[in-house]
Amino acid sequence: MTGGCFSSIMGVVWHLAKRAIFLVITFILAIYATVVIANGGGRVDQILKDQIYTDLKQQYARNPAFQRLPPQEQARQFNISYNSIIEAQGLNEPFFQKSFRYTFNALQLNLGRATQLHSSDLSMRVSDIIFERLPRSLVLFTVANVVAAVFGIWLGLWMARKALSAFDRGMTVLSVTTFVVPPWVYGILFILIFAYVFKVFPAGGLTSVPPLPPSPLILAFPPLIAAGLLGAGYVVYARLRSKYRLVGFGILGAGAALLLVWGLVLPADYFKDMEWHMILPAAAVAFSVFGSWSYTTRNLVLQVMDEDFVFAARAKGLKERDVLSRYVLRAASPPIVTSLALTLAAAWTGAIITETVFQYPGLGLLFYEAISLFDAPVVIGLTTVYALLLVVTVFLLDVTYSLLDPRIKALRR
Repeated sequence: MTGGCFSSIMGVVWHLAKRAIFLVITFILAIYATVVIANGGGRVDQILKDQIYTDLKQQYARNPAFQRLPPQEQARQFNISYNSIIEAQGLNEPFFQKSFRYTFNALQLNLGRATQLHSSDLSMRVSDIIFERLPRSLVLFTVANVVAAVFGIWLGLWMARKALSAFDRGMTVLSVTTFVVPPWVYGILFILIFAYVFKVFPAGGLTSVPPLPPSPLILAFPPLIAAGLLGAGYVVYARLRSKYRLVGFGILGAGAALLLVWGLVLPADYFKDMEWHMILPAAAVAFSVFGSWSYTTRNLVLQVMDEDFVFAARAKGLKERDVLSRYVLRAASPPIVTSLALTLAAAWTGAIITETVFQYPGLGLLFYEAISLFDAPVVIGLTTVYALLLVVTVFLLDVTYSLLDPRIKALRR
């Protein structure tokens, strides 16, 4: 092994080691801060104790046998029951002692038990509650964001090709207008128009009770979206001709596979009904996000089109379409891939207001319910899962850039 090659490898290893240490420290501090904030410095524990005290008082007040006991015996039994509940929920320990224990357990993904919430099978384990909701948010927001990204990038390329034209100006206004409005606003409008006026789609929820009758349109929804994702992946792989085409194809192919697997695992009636309920929230998210993709892609492509290598490609007599796909998009792809990866990592945690508007039982609605009910273990668990997804995504991006960017390899030369 030559000295230059060894130096390049050490440069990559040194860079990744520094990034890994920084991300691990950030992850630990974020989890501890979440534990402190979620518990309100111990105030939430006191609120829970007061709630337990009130509930126990009401329970014993409705118990005739308890009311016939002497006052001293009533006080003794009440204190025994109250202290046993407090001890079972870990509320009798000092807050700072509990905060370090909570942080250590969260880092091990031992998320404990919820104090108020439970899963559909009545399990109060935080991991069961979160992982029951995670696939719902993952499917909804992955589909919405990938479709919005594919359409937005395609539109951004056309806007850049026709820069300063009437089409470009009109699409720029539309793009800026759509992405400054949050998805829950579109959600309210879509519910009013399509659920209450035209009565085409359900207003919210995950499924109907009883389930909707089978419909060919609902049944065709996941295969059509999966086929569209695979088609977009093929276009990315065939036309991009850059180091990032495998990443783009992998993301789109994974989304298509996820849809198909999800459809095969779930019962047919349940899955078709769930798809019908997903259309409005997915459309609201996609409509809110695609404008940022198109506007960002347009600006990135216009910056690259002023580079010397683009003028050289045109001087060779290449068609504008080939110049755009083989040179311009290749140079603009790193920030696009980064944005897509971080967007998906953030999207997997759901959207609190959007899921609440649609009453869609994903991680966002779970976050709202946990905050409303002062269920600190669930809040800590959700933040831990989100922070872990974000840290892993950022580190994988660092690995990709370290292998592809020669400037990083030269750090230790």
